[in-house]
Amino acid sequence: MAAYGSKASSKVEKTMHERKHGTLKSGASGHKVTSKKQAIAIGLSEARKEGAKVPSKASSHKSSSASHKRSSSRSRKS
Repeated sequence: MAAYGSKASSKVEKTMHERKHGTLKSGASGHKVTSKKQAIAIGLSEARKEGAKVPSKASSHKSSSASHKRSSSRSRKS
């Protein structure tokens, strides 16, 4: 089964074409995008907004227990 839908791939193809011709701009800042990775990310983001079949963003796997342990050890030093 394909992870990405056809709408998502066409959106990425369009953004890569815009990047190649120098017309792809980033969101709020409006700077020209030259990176292939950034162009793909923009294409997937636009496809996700339109409801295309795109896997969710990769989340960082930081453990919250490490910060919890540090804060609890500070409270014991009385």
